Amino acid sequence: METKENVLIEKSKKGDINAFEKLIETYQKKVFNIAFGMLNNYDDANDVAQEVFIRIYKSIKNFKGESSFSTWLYRITTNACLDELRKRKNKNVVSIDEDILFEEGEVTRQIVDDSPTPDIIAEQKELREIVNDAIAQLSEEHRTVIMLRELQGFSYEEISNIINCPQGTVKSRINRARSALKNILKSKRELYDKDYVK
Repeated sequence: METKENVLIEKSKKGDINAFEKLIETYQKKVFNIAFGMLNNYDDANDVAQEVFIRIYKSIKNFKGESSFSTWLYRITTNACLDELRKRKNKNVVSIDEDILFEEGEVTRQIVDDSPTPDIIAEQKELREIVNDAIAQLSEEHRTVIMLRELQGFSYEEISNIINCPQGTVKSRINRARSALKNILKSKRELYDKDYVK
């Protein structure tokens, strides 16, 4: 039985623009979220998302269905993000002010509390800055798997398909990434304690 998505894919392969636009509508938020999670920049994430859909449009005729369409799309998205990260390797820009788009909608990076005090807000902002900075310090390989697993919620199997490597390697990279993140955060904590606790 053919699904609606399969029908759209087949029509897109034959050049049906309307079918391709429906595919874009289905996946554009998820593609943007992956890009934003990896790049931490709204404009770059938008640019990469557009680039991904251009790549998909040009190569959809070659999609053979060996993996699911979403896995193929997310692999292309991840590779496009890695390309962008390589381009700007010497520039580590992390924005803490931009909103995050999830499939369920847009969320402001500020943690919402019923009645947050200014002190709590300041502490939360500082914590976000520290975590974002720590994630930005991870290698591309580690940042990719942490983002896909912890921020996007993909399973090990899905990550394996997206980045095209064995599940064991994915698990190993995630463990190493978590360990590296823990060490970065621990060193930041030690610096904080040294500066503020006398």
